[in-house]
Amino acid sequence: MGETIFLLDENRKLVELNEATYDSEDLLQQLLADYPNLISGSQINKDNPRRWLLISREFGVPDEENAGNRWSLDHLFIDQDGVPTLVEVKRSTDSRIRREVIGQILDYAANAVSYWSIGEIQRRFEEQCKARGSQCERVLEEFLAAEMESETFWELTKTNLKAGKIRMLIIADKIPKELQRIIEFLNEQMQTAEILGLEIKQFIGQNNLKTLVPRVIGQTTVAEDLKNISRGRADRWTQDAFFDELFNQCGSREAGIAKELLDYFTPKVTRVRYGRGHQLGSYQPVFHRNGHDYRLFGVWTNGYVEMYFQYYKDQPAFQHEQKRLELLERLNQIEGVSIARDKVTMRPSFRLHLLTDEKQLQKFIEVIDWIIEEVQNS
Repeated sequence: MGETIFLLDENRKLVELNEATYDSEDLLQQLLADYPNLISGSQINKDNPRRWLLISREFGVPDEENAGNRWSLDHLFIDQDGVPTLVEVKRSTDSRIRREVIGQILDYAANAVSYWSIGEIQRRFEEQCKARGSQCERVLEEFLAAEMESETFWELTKTNLKAGKIRMLIIADKIPKELQRIIEFLNEQMQTAEILGLEIKQFIGQNNLKTLVPRVIGQTTVAEDLKNISRGRADRWTQDAFFDELFNQCGSREAGIAKELLDYFTPKVTRVRYGRGHQLGSYQPVFHRNGHDYRLFGVWTNGYVEMYFQYYKDQPAFQHEQKRLELLERLNQIEGVSIARDKVTMRPSFRLHLLTDEKQLQKFIEVIDWIIEEVQNS
């Protein structure tokens, strides 16, 4: 016999809701696609709750390079730190939920790490947004909540995927005890990846009143101590923390270039803004003029320089496309930089190491000085 919960309505009437199975796996899958918050991000990480970007339902998984898909994953989500999250859904009435589902999701994960490309993930995300009548740029921007830029997010996702830094979720209306023990055991053995179970019980009452109750399974104290897969920063980066992380990720050469740029532009700008990214840090020199903040450029701890055409298009100095195209052409004079013309409304980036040569670094400095001059004259 299933559980019963009680709801006290606005008239102080006690409403009884009884546990019920889902009519089909597809119903639960659709609920997850429509309401990703059912994947309780606060239970997975209470200090830094996970948020979920739906990439696609039925995401194909190949078992060889350049081969067709052998399997189909129920959902692919990515959290705000770029951690790919593979979801497989089963009903408790499905006999495969006992043990077979473990082998299934491990197959998916092992081959996804080897054969998925970031280009395919982005393409499926765009298709999913289009099917829902949404603009993928706006969906992604709202999801990231100004913690990092879109290109940095995709680069971080690519890095996590190739490093095997992924999360596997087995979701059902009820997780059997034998499956729970296997999940807990595996999670304690994994340092880079994470595997969890998630029960989403359904309770139904009169007039089709329905309540959904999620519960995360598999987080033991041992597993939490062994890995830090979804922990992140909650505060703003500082200059010292930024350069320590940049040095750790990219080495002294890139750190030296970033420091030279910071030292040069700090006296010229209004302020230097440091980001709040949970895994990647950034600094952005900001020049204020006539009520507008111009982010001149951003440097990230993964070794990328980012340009903010997306913001420029709404600001006086660069609201005309021709002026942004002129900026683009000036940037493309730097050896190794090749920004496409259709990026003049976006936030393109290039590798910091392209500025290692003193002549190329000076070209970039001259471009930013030109931006400041254009803003002053606007």
